[in-house]
Amino acid sequence: MSDYQRFIFKSYEFNANSKTLYLYYSLDGLLEFCESYYFDFEYAPYDTVALERAIQALFFMAGVSYYKTYLPPEIVIEKGELDKQMAAFFSKTYQKGLGEYFFVNQLDPLTPVPFSETASSLDPLSTIPGDGLLVGIGGGKDSLVSVELLRNQAKNLATCSVGHRPQLEPLVARIGLPHYWVERTWDRRLLNHNAQGALNGHVPISAILACVCTVVAILSGRQEVLVSNEQSANEPTLNYRGVDINHQYSKSLEFEQDYQSFLSHTLKGRVGYYSFLRPLSEIYIAELFSQLGFEKYNDVFSSCNRAFTAQSHKLFWCGQCPKCAFTFLAFTPFIAREKLEALWDGKNLLLDPSLERIYRQLLGIEGAKPLECVGEVKESRVAMHLAQTVYPELANFQFELPQNYSYKTLGPSSMPEVLMAILKSRL
Repeated sequence: MSDYQRFIFKSYEFNANSKTLYLYYSLDGLLEFCESYYFDFEYAPYDTVALERAIQALFFMAGVSYYKTYLPPEIVIEKGELDKQMAAFFSKTYQKGLGEYFFVNQLDPLTPVPFSETASSLDPLSTIPGDGLLVGIGGGKDSLVSVELLRNQAKNLATCSVGHRPQLEPLVARIGLPHYWVERTWDRRLLNHNAQGALNGHVPISAILACVCTVVAILSGRQEVLVSNEQSANEPTLNYRGVDINHQYSKSLEFEQDYQSFLSHTLKGRVGYYSFLRPLSEIYIAELFSQLGFEKYNDVFSSCNRAFTAQSHKLFWCGQCPKCAFTFLAFTPFIAREKLEALWDGKNLLLDPSLERIYRQLLGIEGAKPLECVGEVKESRVAMHLAQTVYPELANFQFELPQNYSYKTLGPSSMPEVLMAILKSRL
């Protein structure tokens, strides 16, 4: 594949005065990369051992963006320690989280990612306790539903985000809770190498964000990190060479449970990680948002990926991508037509002929689902069935409804009972 034989985890450095973390990587000592994180908030008293372990986890997880350039056969660790359980976690997360990358580049989806055990000793943690919940904010409806369900129900509630500050500032102001900003700067030399033949493709970004939020929790004195991944993240997007490929693997329950085990092992319960919306379908979340948040947030939120590019400085809806198409479909049964169309400057996505193929993919009647964070086929069919009662023009979409399925049925979760009790009390 390439002449590069070793991917090297060279070093990491956190400067508490400048509030900046630097991560250093290399290929054969010839190509060098540096990624940085600026934790732009006032720190609470924190356990330095816990912080070191959380930073080390982020160091190993964030390396996936640079490892994938040439997929070298050997991994070398010059700083950081991994025991057998930790090495197995990163090997599995890299391999499954790169499933779409393997598919796009026509590589073996079972390509091993050779993290191996190093000398490791887990020093005891201090007794500095954490307290309160930290909710990750991505800009879309899901995290806003989490916030509104938890508001006035959970003590010491705060939010955090990674990157995209110009786009998110109006939304964060509207939320009105304590917020922790993190700015991530990935090495732009990746673009040069991509142009020169390096491999490109989707990485498990939500796994990276999970590690960032764990660092934020320690620095801010919070105990639980809550994200807003739902049932649909568990559904594979397609099957490639006999292997299920899930665009949303690092949002899945499988990853969530693996990361919980990793945190339990390395941080001994100092920080928890859970998806508050895991039991819910996307359609149920859309209904809840229509009741709890649409009027409050309709002009400051977006789930469209194109609003979060480096060139964008505000949130918007492109009206052309699978996420826009699915979001419009999910909202249609619950939000008045004129209010919904206003999000897309008066455009009705369900009646746009250019999006018909995307809707056929979402409904599972033409090809695989789009490689995007969209709902399950069965819930898309239920939403389209409801939409067809509003729009007779949609009768051309023919499909079977799922048997014995209700979008309000709660699915499995790995949340503690206290969090599940809060969720159920608000449904």
